[in-house]
Amino acid sequence: MDTADFLQTLDREGRLLAAAAAAAGSDAKVPTCPEWQVRDLLRHTGAVHRWAASFVADGHTEPRPIGDPPDLDGAELVDWYRDSHRLLVDTLAAAPADVRCLTFHPAPNPSPLAFWTRRQAHETTVHRYDAEAARGGPASPITPDFAVDGIDELLRGFHARSRSRLRTEEPRLLRVRALDAGADAVWTVRLTAEPPVTVREESGRAEAELAGPAVELYLALWNRRPVPSVSGDHSLATLWQDRGGI
Repeated sequence: MDTADFLQTLDREGRLLAAAAAAAGSDAKVPTCPEWQVRDLLRHTGAVHRWAASFVADGHTEPRPIGDPPDLDGAELVDWYRDSHRLLVDTLAAAPADVRCLTFHPAPNPSPLAFWTRRQAHETTVHRYDAEAARGGPASPITPDFAVDGIDELLRGFHARSRSRLRTEEPRLLRVRALDAGADAVWTVRLTAEPPVTVREESGRAEAELAGPAVELYLALWNRRPVPSVSGDHSLATLWQDRGGI
């Protein structure tokens, strides 16, 4: 997938998120994020959209806090979310390909613009799933290619950071495999007392494997659904559930 693909996905997913949130109502519980109601979901995602847009628009190269959302609710909050999403999409679409700004994880990306477009496409897709869970009814589809990319970003990006809690006292080896996405959709995660090191290949003898169709695995690794299949030492799957959250 390239930056244009991610931008198109981001545009679509944000529209779906807003529609689902409006249908659910801001009081609705979010079953995939039990501590949240829809209003919390909208406030969080809208604030993240504006925060991300500020890096690209203003060329910030140092970390910045995410701003507080306005004290809105109901239809006004949905409208604010839609404005936040549109600001982000328009900012990314207008940005020069060589824009310089902060990125915050080491997953392979060709440029800061590619980083932010990809990151916000996945951010919005996961939270769109949350909004549709709150609304009830069928969830909008996710393509396997996009899901594989999101697994890769999670494993080789987020969990490569020093703040990852996915650690073990003794070295362990975990395999992650998307069963419907080709031979290269496999990752080996080396767990130690330091941040995990992940390579996109089948390397070494794994003590456990988390596997399933790419989309189901993507949602499971973001802790939205159960892991489809666990083989080997199930304690490593429990470790992921307990410490793999972002």
